[in-house]
Amino acid sequence: MSVQGRLINDIVHVSLSGDLLGENTGLELVDLINVNLNSNKHTKFILDLSEARYINSQGIGVLITSYTKVKNKGGLLVLFNPSDQIKKLLAITKLDSVFQVYNSLNEAEAALK
Repeated sequence: MSVQGRLINDIVHVSLSGDLLGENTGLELVDLINVNLNSNKHTKFILDLSEARYINSQGIGVLITSYTKVKNKGGLLVLFNPSDQIKKLLAITKLDSVFQVYNSLNEAEAALK
């Protein structure tokens, strides 16, 4: 998995590509979120899942950990453009009621303002 982050208008846009399979592959994501929350004081995140191929149960745990860290700092984290497979996984696990999911980048950005 590859994780890339960039700051645009006080929102950290995080692009995930590849497979999110748990602690080892998700550590980079959690580290990026921690750095932005603790050092840079950025609390708004969009996780772009358009290039994420697969997420297993441990990967879901990484997403929940990321969401919880952001929420505990008073921030917001939304998901952008997940694949149909990932949407089904979120629905099966009932996490679609926890995560805000957007198919439009403009809608995701508006939700964080």
